[in-house]
Amino acid sequence: MSYNLLAGKVGVIFGALNEQSIAWRVAERAIEEGAKIVLTNTAMAIRMGNLNELAAKIGATVVPADATSEEDLEQVFRVAMETFGRPVDFVLHSIGMSPNVRKGRTYDNLDYKYLQTTLDISAISFHKMLQTAKKLDAIAEGGSVVALTYIAAQRTFLGYGDMADAKSLLESIARSFGYYYGREKGVRINTVSQSPTMTTAGSGVKGMTDLLDFAEDLSPLGNATADDCADYCITLFSDLTRKITMQNLFNDGGFSSMGMGQEAIEVYLRGKGKEA
Repeated sequence: MSYNLLAGKVGVIFGALNEQSIAWRVAERAIEEGAKIVLTNTAMAIRMGNLNELAAKIGATVVPADATSEEDLEQVFRVAMETFGRPVDFVLHSIGMSPNVRKGRTYDNLDYKYLQTTLDISAISFHKMLQTAKKLDAIAEGGSVVALTYIAAQRTFLGYGDMADAKSLLESIARSFGYYYGREKGVRINTVSQSPTMTTAGSGVKGMTDLLDFAEDLSPLGNATADDCADYCITLFSDLTRKITMQNLFNDGGFSSMGMGQEAIEVYLRGKGKEA
């Protein structure tokens, strides 16, 4: 169902790869709610994924770009402003990758060159994106920026490795840049901490299936799906959330507020050979 929440708005979505991507779902929902968008990902991701299919389906422009490159980011925003004839109203940052996690290196045995890559791609790219947009005046007054994060920024999750550090930095950037962009341009910046979701990136985390099951059992409302996350992002892009900024917002079925629930206790006791 459409509520026309983004009627007349235009935006840029970073990170859609295939139908598993949260960014993909956000793009589809943005169009359903009346927006027009530009899609961007790396040239390699575009070749390996299905972004061009999504673009054809929703009538969006695709701009290949490396989000760690300021020149590429500048090109994305210039193309967007030329396409729409004005600054954009919203931006989604859905970018994350860890070579350490992909190669199965544990947190106490990191390759530091890989760590730098993790931070560059997963967090510093967010700062570069915001700084580039601000210099170009590419986001309209009262615009909205959302980046996707995970609760591992606050709590330890086995297998998430150095991505936890990257997400912590990402959330800090949202708070710090949110002050400057808010005071000067009225642009709001938030992060959404999503339930574990079996995206292409998420599937690379060790024990992801077990984590999905655990979070499903512990969360009072169950895990939030990619579609749930897309709906939440749409509300943050809309005018209904004009005074929300510099926040880390949990979209996780209540997982972030839980300690132990009945279902999790029962599973634990069964594992110990005890009766619940």
